[in-house]
Amino acid sequence: MSANKRVSTIAIYALLIIFGFIFAVPFLYTIYTSLVSLQDVNKFAELSDLTFKNYTLFFTNEAYNVPKWLFNTVIITGLVILGNLIINPMAAFALAKLEFTGKKMVYWIVVATMMVPYQMILIPVYVNVAHLGWLNTFTALTVPFLYQCLYIFMLRQFFITVPGEFIEAARMDGLTKMGAFWRIVYPLAKSPLITMSILAFAGTWNSYLIPSTLINIPEKYVLVVGLNSLKDAFFENTPLIMAGVVLTTLPILVFFFIFQKQYIEGVSSAGIKG
Repeated sequence: MSANKRVSTIAIYALLIIFGFIFAVPFLYTIYTSLVSLQDVNKFAELSDLTFKNYTLFFTNEAYNVPKWLFNTVIITGLVILGNLIINPMAAFALAKLEFTGKKMVYWIVVATMMVPYQMILIPVYVNVAHLGWLNTFTALTVPFLYQCLYIFMLRQFFITVPGEFIEAARMDGLTKMGAFWRIVYPLAKSPLITMSILAFAGTWNSYLIPSTLINIPEKYVLVVGLNSLKDAFFENTPLIMAGVVLTTLPILVFFFIFQKQYIEGVSSAGIKG
């Protein structure tokens, strides 16, 4: 490696480290503030003064019901991810590899739906959910979101790149089209599926507008809605508020760091094609 190239590489990594630190500062501040007492906010507290009492308060005080809200969030997020892992790939595979009447129309409907902000259809969704008797139930927070047009489009772009010979070989071995999909094509989509799972996890875990609209029973709140309902009571207790922010953010960061390699591969393999 030449001297100029080495200097260029060092400069690039130095800039990345600097920018990474800049972007990490707000979250590091949030974690730090969640571990100090109210009188130590915006001060440099000693290591011995750091405490987990704000987190303990959330999980031990029955008035906050945080364990229940956390459980609700885990269940709803898990069901949404599971549904997206089943329905989206099947729809994407059909649009990518199968031939049927109206295929192009369905594809463009999917693309057009991606361009509509969900806030514009929230009222019709609320009306339909109310007519079905799903208000204040987990069904309202899961069934309408078991598929996402964005993920269908993303997976379709990947399935287009899968050679048709793989499917034909599977059919010659006696597999049906669905059998070829589940046993041959689906495993090849590991990276985009993980990418989709990360996006679905973040979107569902952090969702506020939809759960707060469809659920008004405190026992059935998700974590974000439940913690937001407490913010007025603790508006001046910055450490407690920051502890709530960490509780809602940390799981997403952990999930991303575990699967970040597959996420990057999935984004790269789901480029626009066809």
